Amino acid sequence: MCQPLSRLLALVFSLFLVVAGAQAAKPIIDLKGTWRFQADPADKGISERWFSAKLRETIKLPGSMLENGKGDPVTLQTKWTGSIYDSSWYFNPRMEKFRRADNLKFPFWLTPDKHYVGAAWYQKEVNIPKSWKGQRISLYLERPHTETRVWVDDKEIGMENSMVVAHEFDLSAALSPGKHVITLRIDNRIKEINVGKDSHSLTDHTQGNWNGVVGKLELQATAPIWLDDVQVYPDIARKMAKVKMTVHSSLEKPVTGNITLNANSFNTSVKQQVKPLTAPFTLEGTKITLELEYPMGDNIQTWDEFDPALYRLTANLSTSTGLQSEKNVQFGMRDFGIDGTRFSINGRPIHLRGTVENCQFPLTGYAPMDVAGWERVFKIAKKYGLNHMRFHSYCPPEAAFVAADLVGFYLQPEGPSWCNHGTSLGDGKPVDQFIYEETDRMAKVYGNYASFCMLAYGNEPAGRNQAKYLAEFIKYWQAKDTRRKYTGASVGMSWPLVPENEFMVKSGPRNLPWDKRPASTENYRAKIADFNVPYLAHEMGQWCAFPNFKEIKKYTGVYKAKNFELFQEDLADRGMADLGERFLMASGKLQVLSYKNEMEMSLRTPGAAGFQLLSLNDYSGQGTALVGLLDAFWEEKGYLNEQEFTRFCNQTVPLARLPKFVYRNNETLQAEVELYHFGKAPLTKAKTSWTLTDEKGKKIASGAFEPKDVPIGSNFALGSINTALASIQKASKLTLTVSLDGTLFGNDWEIWVYPANLPDTRSNDIHFTTALDAKAEEVLKAGGSVFLQAAGKIEKGKEVVQHFAPVFWNTSWFKMRPPHTLGIVVDPKAPAFADFPTDYHSNLQWWEILNRAQVMNLEDFPASFRPLVQPIDTWFLNRKLGLLLETKVGDGKLMLCSADLTSDAENRPVAQQLLHSLTQYMQSDRFNPKETVNLSVIQALFTTPSRDTFKAYSNDSPDELKTKAQLKH
Repeated sequence: MCQPLSRLLALVFSLFLVVAGAQAAKPIIDLKGTWRFQADPADKGISERWFSAKLRETIKLPGSMLENGKGDPVTLQTKWTGSIYDSSWYFNPRMEKFRRADNLKFPFWLTPDKHYVGAAWYQKEVNIPKSWKGQRISLYLERPHTETRVWVDDKEIGMENSMVVAHEFDLSAALSPGKHVITLRIDNRIKEINVGKDSHSLTDHTQGNWNGVVGKLELQATAPIWLDDVQVYPDIARKMAKVKMTVHSSLEKPVTGNITLNANSFNTSVKQQVKPLTAPFTLEGTKITLELEYPMGDNIQTWDEFDPALYRLTANLSTSTGLQSEKNVQFGMRDFGIDGTRFSINGRPIHLRGTVENCQFPLTGYAPMDVAGWERVFKIAKKYGLNHMRFHSYCPPEAAFVAADLVGFYLQPEGPSWCNHGTSLGDGKPVDQFIYEETDRMAKVYGNYASFCMLAYGNEPAGRNQAKYLAEFIKYWQAKDTRRKYTGASVGMSWPLVPENEFMVKSGPRNLPWDKRPASTENYRAKIADFNVPYLAHEMGQWCAFPNFKEIKKYTGVYKAKNFELFQEDLADRGMADLGERFLMASGKLQVLSYKNEMEMSLRTPGAAGFQLLSLNDYSGQGTALVGLLDAFWEEKGYLNEQEFTRFCNQTVPLARLPKFVYRNNETLQAEVELYHFGKAPLTKAKTSWTLTDEKGKKIASGAFEPKDVPIGSNFALGSINTALASIQKASKLTLTVSLDGTLFGNDWEIWVYPANLPDTRSNDIHFTTALDAKAEEVLKAGGSVFLQAAGKIEKGKEVVQHFAPVFWNTSWFKMRPPHTLGIVVDPKAPAFADFPTDYHSNLQWWEILNRAQVMNLEDFPASFRPLVQPIDTWFLNRKLGLLLETKVGDGKLMLCSADLTSDAENRPVAQQLLHSLTQYMQSDRFNPKETVNLSVIQALFTTPSRDTFKAYSNDSPDELKTKAQLKH
């Protein structure tokens, strides 16, 4: 046989073995299970060649050190990854007992069972089958945190550093058939690349700076020619999908073959098998990029929030020698566009009703790695009327994109950076290049997912050159990938504008105008008028509720709610342990009221693109920010359910423009009614009706509007309501309801009606005064009744600033920036309110009395004393506060009010009505206070400052409290 022929036969035979081996080999070796382990706090593992030694301990992967009980105990000296602006806990004498080792309770975020920052080593023996010879072998590590170095036996393979995608290592040259040892060194320190210690990708404020690998760990075998990157670019207008693919080869010779594309729908009732497409290719080097146009057929199914139709594309590579490689990707035929100042999906306008997801998963300390875990989150959010989620300074794992595709949810992941608080963006630091690399990786791995609609660098950066950097970042992505829309950063108002933004995420169109009498007529039009791109309200809401102490028992995982335990114990130390649940429920109702009014202002804003709440669920860090209507587990707290929330947050919401919520009975209730509608399709001959009912459900008035065709959009006028209130003879709370007939869509507003003329009930039996003077003391000593109206004269408690709106974010992070209170608790059945209808919590009629009113610090009152109206203090201080109280003083009886009930009576019907009710009560035999307080204690309210006041002990503050000059530097 001639030599050329023998060489040819040998080559054919060797290729046959490769093909046969590829067919016989299992393509994956799962590495989950027990690994050898050793922490390396002294960072000596490399110099001591730990990769050549047998590590001493064991650990379970996937998992974190924390889940495996590894790490150091949490102590006062723990060096946290995250800013602390209020260090008072470390110095306040009242907090001393919470600083003891046996009772350590840290208030600023959840407390992990253990804490570890540094290098840690992981080691596992593997057995490579003979059938893998000649294959490309890669190590796949999903969601390691954060820098990984890999050794096979004594040979170092390389290093990867990504917070957004799996780390992959080519081990082909090092893994021959037989036994080997794979060693990982994982380092979770912030090193040269500093994305910001408060970034949700790594901070202790949120998921925690853990060490480990929490996703898939496996060895993967593929042919020596393989498909590495398949990207699908939908073109709905042409019913086409452009498919870009990268083919790699480790064969040192030219390769020819075919690539076949095969797509089918898989999650819809209508099944579609797209006709396959085959095209030839030739690869002469080690890499080639191919581009094919794949006709999707005449009956394409599109993806959106209502019909999230998806396709699975299989790209199959087959060489002329029989080698094969296959890549499967999921995609949706969708066009996420911009139409003026709004986004669109497949040509239809959409309005984004979003929430910020802050990586709050306290059972594990990291985001779910399974699709079911993320489907739960998105389905809950969707039940609450939302269709959008921003991921604050982090990118979720692939499971989140898979789930959002299936549920139909629009996502804005971000680069893993809040480049602030110790670092900056655009100033030539390593993080500048890292952001490009990370977002490149995100687009490569997650770019096909239909839900991946928007992208930002991250959150609120520092840096003198940030605007220039972000402008270039946007241009880079506009040129590279048109499948989504781009903005530089999600920011507050003090950050510089980036004109290149395709859309804005900025805090202009948010907050409540409750510095004046509440109404439902305003919107945020003026805040967005200067912008010709979609403008999303950044981090809307941030209204707090009191801690839910029942939640403590839920923390059965790696984090414990020691912060909640501290707040609960401190409340008990203040003599108010019995009020925790009442504080939660009352503050929760004010929180809901605040969110409702702010969100409706957004829905009323012409041309607004949407909002991003901060957030639907609680944020456990930054001082414990209890801003969620749900808790950190995405579960109800007891004061709101999805049916109530979707009355004002839904695809279709009736809106009433009420000039006020408080009326006298000689007035007429007037309201302009409109419809916000961003449903699947326009409404045809929609019928809308309204009712006005009392607290017992009795109908006071009703009406209906003419049937109308309603387009997709906002501010569609339905008609006017005009109804006289003369039939209301006593102080009453009424409910105005507007309903879209035949649907579940409707909305409600509570209004209050008071008699225009009240009888003069002032009596000589009551001494009315504005000062605790000699006459008042004489009346009390004589056993008489005194009504002391002390507005503006309180000393003990004057440092407590009360607005009608509740605490914003929390008072710790913002160094006790006002407001300091969370509404009020009141007993609506108390006889003092017999002629003043009230709920057990703040409601809009109380604005007239509560907003900017002084409160009293009742620190010297008996522990059992409870005022008639008690403002709820910030949970960091838990002061016993009062606004209205009754007590016996000696033989006399005192009614004391620190709010103004008398000025401008003509324009203050609520104050007038409350004064009337209290006066009536004081003239009755029901006025018999249970508690007795010494006169000196009452006098101290007017003469002595509070003993316990806030001191931060810290000099630094968050950017929101800094001047523009400070931010520049």
